[in-house]
Amino acid sequence: MTHVPHEPPTLHARHQAVLPSWLSLYYERPLELTHGEGRYVWDAEGNRYLDFFGGILTTMTAHALPEVTKAVSEQAGRILHTSTLYLSRPMVELAERIAALSGIPDARVFFTTSGTEANDTALLLATTHRRSNQILAMRNSYHGRSFSTVGITGNQSWSPTSLSPLQTLYVHGGVRSRGPYAELSDRDFIAACVADLEDMLQQTAGGVAALIAEPVQGVGGFTAPPDGLYAAFREVLARHGILWISDEVQTGWGRTGDHFWGWQAHADNGPPDLLTFAKGIGNGMSVGGVVARAEVMNSLTANSISTFGGSPVTMAAGLANLNHLLEHDLQGNARRVGGLLIERLRAVTAGLDLVREVRGRGLMIGLELVRPGTDEPSPEAASLVLEAARERGLLIGKGGQGGASLRIAPPMSLTVAEAEEGAGLLAEALRTAQGTLAGT
Repeated sequence: MTHVPHEPPTLHARHQAVLPSWLSLYYERPLELTHGEGRYVWDAEGNRYLDFFGGILTTMTAHALPEVTKAVSEQAGRILHTSTLYLSRPMVELAERIAALSGIPDARVFFTTSGTEANDTALLLATTHRRSNQILAMRNSYHGRSFSTVGITGNQSWSPTSLSPLQTLYVHGGVRSRGPYAELSDRDFIAACVADLEDMLQQTAGGVAALIAEPVQGVGGFTAPPDGLYAAFREVLARHGILWISDEVQTGWGRTGDHFWGWQAHADNGPPDLLTFAKGIGNGMSVGGVVARAEVMNSLTANSISTFGGSPVTMAAGLANLNHLLEHDLQGNARRVGGLLIERLRAVTAGLDLVREVRGRGLMIGLELVRPGTDEPSPEAASLVLEAARERGLLIGKGGQGGASLRIAPPMSLTVAEAEEGAGLLAEALRTAQGTLAGT
């Protein structure tokens, strides 16, 4: 009897056998990315892709950035881990840089390992300082996957439980082109959202602790209010003593081009009380954190540490990455190349019925897709475009309610030629998806 050897299980099959069913993967045939350089990555089969998503906005400067690789290698050769129980020169140096850049007076910085943990910490600080568990959050928002941050997430696709240690009150304003105020002018839109906030605060018992808001909603599909909304909110919050937490996990470090922080588009009356960051600062290393006024940061009355937050290796990576970002003016590059890319995408999508809106600023661009001939969001269209783009060598992301928006956020060193290449590939993918939908 001839022995027929069994085919070993694929990596995808092994993934499904040992990892949670809710740990979603992109693509019908999920990708294994093996290496990258600059704005390109390669899969296990040797195919090259132009990366327009950067590991969810995390590869901020470039893949395999030599300065970061060198900093990680040199620090790893000295000591990998100490914890926050010991003095750490890299942690103090990065904290000094971030405190100075934050715009928050008398700032203190606490490092975590992720944006989820950063927002969780900000909620702990705000509720402790204010002695209240009431939180204002924006509709369509996303703030992480911990128990507390899921409880304040205003996007049902990413909020698997209604249980929460917090009482969350959802405010209008994060989505400009949908909802009851969509047809208003920017000025009237802001006025209506402020009136809604005022009315909500009159209905609440006790003092609200904080408003947490993404200046540009990330998972929400790169939606944003008109500039100035959060400044107008801040006037109301200040009268009630309510803190403002700016979730800069995706908008920080100059990605929006016009500003180093997203809150600066709403800066008429100063910086937020707390600012959270993560993703891009580590360029792939696990770095997150909170910046807050000393009065707020120091309000905890019990001991607290972070075993892995602020590790020597991740801090060395963050310092090298931040230095590269500033020395090469990647914020300016995001403004210039991002502006060109947005205009190019608006031009190539002008005649496509499935594209409802091209929005964003800098290298943070969203395309909302609808069922052709309607105003109905189409997750099916987004999935079709994602697959068609991958087939052509372009990686993009998804988001928005139900996943009907495309998210484009390349490394901030993107060149003009690469922007043109990506726009062309995405245009082909969109036309293919529209043809498929028309056929069905």
